[in-house]
This record gives sequence, structure tokens and C-alpha cells, in this order.
Amino acid sequence: MLDERAHFVGEYLEGKWKVAELCRLYGISRKTGYKWIGRYEPGCPGWVRDRSREALRQPSAVTAEVEEWILRGRDLFPSWGPKKLVAWAQRESGGKTLCAVSTAGKILQRHGLTVPRKMTRKAEPLPGRLMPGKVVNELWCVDFKGHFKVGDRSRCDPLTVTDACSRYLLKCQCLPNLGLVASRRVFEALFRQFGLPERIRSDNGTPFSSIGLGGLSALSVWWIKLGITPERIEPGKPQQNGQHERMHLTLKRETATPPAATLRAQQRRFDLFRRTFNEERPHEALGQQTPASVYRPSSREYLGRAPRPVYAEDLPTRKVQSNGMIYWGSERIFIGEAFYGEEVAFVPYEDGVWEVQFGHVVLGIFDERKGVVRPVRVARETEPG
Repeated sequence: MLDERAHFVGEYLEGKWKVAELCRLYGISRKTGYKWIGRYEPGCPGWVRDRSREALRQPSAVTAEVEEWILRGRDLFPSWGPKKLVAWAQRESGGKTLCAVSTAGKILQRHGLTVPRKMTRKAEPLPGRLMPGKVVNELWCVDFKGHFKVGDRSRCDPLTVTDACSRYLLKCQCLPNLGLVASRRVFEALFRQFGLPERIRSDNGTPFSSIGLGGLSALSVWWIKLGITPERIEPGKPQQNGQHERMHLTLKRETATPPAATLRAQQRRFDLFRRTFNEERPHEALGQQTPASVYRPSSREYLGRAPRPVYAEDLPTRKVQSNGMIYWGSERIFIGEAFYGEEVAFVPYEDGVWEVQFGHVVLGIFDERKGVVRPVRVARETEPG
């Protein structure tokens, strides 16, 4: 390209061609041709190179003094972000307006003082609105309170389960981790003691959700097989499980401030709190009755097994492989590893479009012409079979 520019200007200087003719010959506009003719400098080979596009003046650029204020603040307060640093620098500099928050962020980034956030895949929301539990065992609320260390430095992850209607604290169990095995064991004991609820509400964390279709995890797949509908609050909206979160506040204040010496001692505190909370503590939402005076076990008995979903004979079904995939003709569709070994059904929705269904829950909409499954924002739910 540089040689072409030199040849273009050289032929122009010979005077044999007009500018318009040369531009047509070289396939450039006359504006470009005049630009390179104007930049020609005899004896200076650098004229053919592209010039920097950096602005000659930057009237809005921050001064070295402003940059020094931001960096000084970061040295003093390493955990502070741009908003706090700008406010601190403005106060310390006598109320001067130094720079925008975004500019402070770029200063930190330029000096390697920021850590970029990792991109994470979030669970898809389940379709339908969150409805309150109006009768006992219609809705159970579940959550991990948040781990903390007991006196001997052992990790404690309290799993709590309440009945939304009666506020009855069904379980407060100290677990060693958030894994599926320990959590399922707790729910098996709960189902044997209290029967099965109609719905279970959780957040979007482990082990209640995954990145598979519908955001379902192995635990929630098991619930569906038992005829329980899992539902999840929206990310970042704990108020959608507000009464359960409020119970956590009381639980922390009365059992873990400070924590007990060992996990066994901490569990004894949880058990005592549960008895007091259910049997002695009056609840304003219940007309000052105790949760134990309102709650009754469910009439839906847990039989110790989770039957596989049964679909209508005319519906096409596919078995999920160990990698979470199914095959639809030559198409490979990701359903989710949580469904390994299970069958999903395809219910006709419209021409060439199907509802992907597991048990009584609709997971997504499959367009066979595009070979993609999209989440269901508002989907129909069939009656549990």
C-alpha cells in the first residue's frame, strides 16, 4: 500500500496524468488522491505512512493531580470502588469536582487495580407468577441461611424449610456443604415426617438450580417426579421469599451471635430455637397464634420412591444422555445433565413448534425448524399425574 501511494504521487509529479485520471486508474476517490498529494514531502520517506488518529487536544482529559487523588485513595482504602473514591477525593480536596465515576474506574483499570468479573451462566427463570401459600403445605420455602464458622472453625451451612401459610419451621439442619446428597437426605426425612407439599420455593443457588433447561437441578427434578412443583424467586429479589428471610434474621440473632463452639452444639441451638419458634413464640401474621397450633402434616404421603413421569402414548419422548443432550433427528439439543436417564416429552404447540415437558412442568419451547429451545416466560402447567 505504501508503494502504491508513492507511485501515485510520483506519476502525478511527472505531469502526464490529471488527478481524476490517476484516481480512476488507482481505484481511489479524488479526495484521497488530493490528500496524499498534499502530504508529499521531498526527502521525507515517512509521508506515505498513516498518521495517528489520536486527538491533538483532549480538553476533558483528567489532570495528573486528579489521577493522583484517585490512586492515593485506593492506596489508603484498597477495597473501595470508584464511587467511594470519587466522593472521598472530592471531600479531601476541598469540595472540587474532580472527575466522573466512570473516569475513576478507567484510571484504576489503567493501573491494573481492578479485577474483571467472571462471566457466569445463570439459571433460567421458571415460568409463571409466584403465588402465596394460602393453606398449609401448599407452599414450602427453603433456603440456606448462609455459611459461617463455629468455634472450632468448622463450616456450618444451615438448611431451613418453612411452611408459608403457618410459618411453621419444618427444619433447621446444619449441613457440611451445599451438595445434593446431604440436602436430599434432609428432604427425605421431612417428607416422611410431614408428607409432600404442592410447591417448594427457593432461590437460584446450589443445589436448587442449574444451567439446564428450566434451570432445574437434580434435586428439583426429583421433586417433580414426586408431584411437587419447584419455583424460584428472581435473581437479586430476596423479598419474594421475604417471610423466610425474616425468619433467618431472628435465627441468626438468637442462635449464631456468636456461634457455638462445635457443629453439634450449634445444632442443639437450632433444635431449641425451632421448638421455641414453633410452639411458644406467637406470630403476628397468625393473630398471635403459634405456628404449631396452625400447622398440620400433609395428606400427600411420601412412599419412599419417585415414579418416572408417564406421558400420553401419542407424544414423542426422548431419553436424556449423560451429557444432558437428546437427539431430534440429526439435531442435538441440550436439556441438562440433571435430567440424565429421564424422559422428556414433546407436546404439539403449533406447526413445527413443541413444548418440552418433564412430568407436569413445561421446560421450554422447541422450534424444530431452527433446532433451538427457548425458555418459557409464561407457560401452561398440566395437572400432576
